[in-house]
This record gives sequence, C-alpha cells and structure tokens, in this order.
Amino acid sequence: MGGFPMIESVPAGLVKFYESKVFTEKTVPEKLKTLHDTKPGIWARIVVLEGCLDYIIPDCPRRSRRLETGDYGVIRPTEPHRVELLGEVRFKLEFLGP
Repeated sequence: MGGFPMIESVPAGLVKFYESKVFTEKTVPEKLKTLHDTKPGIWARIVVLEGCLDYIIPDCPRRSRRLETGDYGVIRPTEPHRVELLGEVRFKLEFLGP
C-alpha cells in the first residue's frame, strides 16, 4: 500500500468487535513499538486518551501522524505500522471488521 495517504476514518459498515485494555508508557506491549500489522479484513483505531504518541507507517515514503489527547489514528488491514511513545501516555486499540 505504499504511497497511500493516512486516512481519517474506517469504511462504513464495519463493527467494533474488540477493544484492548488501556496501555500506558509503562504497560505498552513491546510488539506495538515494533513493526507489526493487523490480519486481512481487520481495521483498527489507536485512540489516545491522554498524552501523545506518533503513529508511524514506515513504507516508502514514510508516513507518520502525531496523535494527542482525543485523537485517533486509523490502521488499514495488513499495513505494517508501529507507535512511538512521547512521554506519559494512555491509549487503547479498537478493532473493527465486517
């Protein structure tokens, strides 16, 4: 999916089927800070409850978006990404599918 812009919303008709616990800079799984992706057909949202983080898609060209309190980032299915924490933060993940 190289070259696609970061998107602001998930496609219509998707339903949230899982929500992670709230993570902090101390409890975030290491996997989220390294390159990973979601399964085919599964979309996700990174929801920042407090603080800020960078949502990074390291394809060519590299894309990133700073997410602050109240912001969310949309993760496309199978798109490699990672987060970079910027100090104290609280966030969760929401997973959506058909």
